[in-house]
Amino acid sequence: MPTPVHGVEGLKQLVGVDLGFTPYRTISQERIDTFADATDDHQWIHVDTEAAKKGPFGTTIAHGFLTLSLVSAMLPEVLSVDGVSMGVNYGANRVRFPSPVPVDSRVRLGATVAEVTDVAGGVQVQVNVTIEVEGAPKPSMVAEILFRYYS
Repeated sequence: MPTPVHGVEGLKQLVGVDLGFTPYRTISQERIDTFADATDDHQWIHVDTEAAKKGPFGTTIAHGFLTLSLVSAMLPEVLSVDGVSMGVNYGANRVRFPSPVPVDSRVRLGATVAEVTDVAGGVQVQVNVTIEVEGAPKPSMVAEILFRYYS
C-alpha cells in the first residue's frame, strides 16, 4: 500500500521517511527483448540466450537502463501524491548498477525520501531508491532520483 501524501506541504513532511518496498515482479526475457528493441541495444548479454549461457552470468541479464526505467512504474506502489497540479521526473543525481538482474529473477524497489527543497511553484523531491533481486547479496541498482511537484 503506497504512502499517501497530499500536496507540497505533505511532501515536506516525508524527509527521512522510509517508504518501504514494492511487491516483487519478474523480469522476463520478453521484457528484456522489448527494451532492446526500443533502445536499439541488442548486446548479446541481454538478448542472445545461447551465447549468454557461456558468458559471465550464465544467462541473459536485464539492461541497466531497463532496471532504472522500472522506477517510474514501481515508485507509485510506495508513494501516492495528490493535491498537486503536476509531478514530473526531473532526473537523477547518482545511478549505480552494483549487480546484474538475471532473466526470470524477481525484483523489488525500496525507497526513502532524502530531501525536499522549494523550487518556483512547488518542491523538488529527492528519493533514494534501490532495486534488488530476490535473494541477491547486494542491490542491482541504487539511485538518487529527482521529482518536481507543483502546487
